[in-house]
Amino acid sequence: MRIVRFSAPAELGVGADPLFGILNDQDSILILRGDPIYSGIVPQDKTLKLSDIKLLAPVIPRSKVVCIGKNYADHAAEMGSVVPTEPIIFIKPNTSVIGPNETIVWPNMSERVDHEVELAIVIGRICKEVPAAKAKDVIYGYTIANDVTARDLQKKDGQWSRAKGFDTFCPLGPWIETEFIPGDQKITATLNGEVKQSSVLSEMIFKIPQIIEFVTNVMTLLPGDVILTGTPAGIGPMPAGASISVAIEGLGTLTNKVSPRVQ
Repeated sequence: MRIVRFSAPAELGVGADPLFGILNDQDSILILRGDPIYSGIVPQDKTLKLSDIKLLAPVIPRSKVVCIGKNYADHAAEMGSVVPTEPIIFIKPNTSVIGPNETIVWPNMSERVDHEVELAIVIGRICKEVPAAKAKDVIYGYTIANDVTARDLQKKDGQWSRAKGFDTFCPLGPWIETEFIPGDQKITATLNGEVKQSSVLSEMIFKIPQIIEFVTNVMTLLPGDVILTGTPAGIGPMPAGASISVAIEGLGTLTNKVSPRVQ
């Protein structure tokens, strides 16, 4: 099931903004009542066409975005690091989240802004100390993320909060897929039409159950929290005005533009 969050023109008379819906194979959206992560699937008697609405980030975490660093061996190598023996975690603020076709804003503090395509887990319930064997019980679904990074600031600071925490630095979308099962699906990043990152999800060092277990032994996760699961090799800068598309087989494609550097 593909869960979308969207806005629609007022003349369509569909009520509050934003709205949630279920997207079917005919690009028709069944409008839902309330946020399905919190209130469940409660359909209204109304549908819209995908072409009539604007997709938004499918979830805005009310708490946090937890990220896993260096979770592909080839990416660890390109960063000059050894493969970690346990997950490396850091946090992006929920204010960094934007949706499909929104603009990544290049901050004036940075000279280099990079793309990092990642599989994103959407958490469905409050959870703490979840064993790996029960990880699927707390997962609502999956979406795609771009862990945008000011690479020069990451190196300068020696830690990652500023480099990864700017507003607009966490594009998510285009929807949540509740029936997705991570396996050998292809994961790619394409910059101005040229493939820059290409791997498969099975190359992750720490798999989804391990990640859920590790993170929930550190902190409580809340409904709507998001976990980014790491990026493969091929990270690189996004020039001003660039179009960046991150994609995962079975989940779709998330595209954003990059602004000129803010003066």
